[in-house]
Amino acid sequence: MSQLLSSVNIAESPVTSDLAATLKAAGDPLRLEILRLLARDSFGVMELSRIFVIKQSGMSHHLKVLANAGLVATRREGNSIFYRRALPGAESPFRQLLDSLFHTLDQNPLADEFHEQLKIIQQERAAASQAFFTDNAAKFRAQQDLIASHEVYAEAVTEMLANTPLPQRHTALEVGPGEGEFLSVLASRFAQVIALDNSESMLEKARGFAADQQLANVEFIHGDTEKAVRQTLNADCVVMNMVLHHVPSPAHLFDDISQLLNPQGCLLVADLCHHDQQWARDACGDVWLGFEPDDFSRWAQHAGLKEGQSQYMALRNGFQIQVRQFFKP
Repeated sequence: MSQLLSSVNIAESPVTSDLAATLKAAGDPLRLEILRLLARDSFGVMELSRIFVIKQSGMSHHLKVLANAGLVATRREGNSIFYRRALPGAESPFRQLLDSLFHTLDQNPLADEFHEQLKIIQQERAAASQAFFTDNAAKFRAQQDLIASHEVYAEAVTEMLANTPLPQRHTALEVGPGEGEFLSVLASRFAQVIALDNSESMLEKARGFAADQQLANVEFIHGDTEKAVRQTLNADCVVMNMVLHHVPSPAHLFDDISQLLNPQGCLLVADLCHHDQQWARDACGDVWLGFEPDDFSRWAQHAGLKEGQSQYMALRNGFQIQVRQFFKP
């Protein structure tokens, strides 16, 4: 009987073959840690090699296995490839399995030994962004206008703000106010406005604008959203205009803002859709070459925010802007 069974050829269906590849890709402790990390941020192969203390060739192999199994997705940032955890599509026969796998992974934090290098990489990203704004504050407006002038997106954000149902309009927080133009919109609609920026040189420009416009209800804070959380600031509305593509970890800003928002409060985000114009990184200090709409949706969902309205605007220079609305239940 055993000889008879061994002679039978079991036909392998495509689904069975794909499932076997997925399970094999996930059946490695290091690859599971990589998937855990990529749930919240995108990283290049060199960054991942540093975080997990492994040679680049070894990391490339693990990423190839994960990519072939559809567990990670890639995006090009100039000459570099960045990796993030893939979302199983609604039509995927393995969606329930992968949702369960990712949910289980996310119940536990990243192993302690990987945190130090991760923190260093995030600090390097933040330092590069701050250095750019310190060195280029005087000409930032001209450089930003090469991509999208304030007027292009401010009108859409203002319209969305006007149509946003808020139970109260006491405090608004703008993260990264730039030269301060949108503060006048917020100051006329909220009793108090907080302008938060980790670049003192840019914050000084915003102060100057507020003084010229006689905006008496604006408070300026030098720092980031983590500092705002530590200070237990609260807001009915948070606005981020063209900010996320400059920060080291956009996903973590959604987490912080979820803590800063009052119940039924709203987050309004205007930023670039993903593009391949590498010159923006050098000319404007961009850390990321825009974002896919699903990026915002995924980060907001993880932060406990509900998605509202969306608007997309194509620009003549090839860029596209997304204006998004999210609510805290």
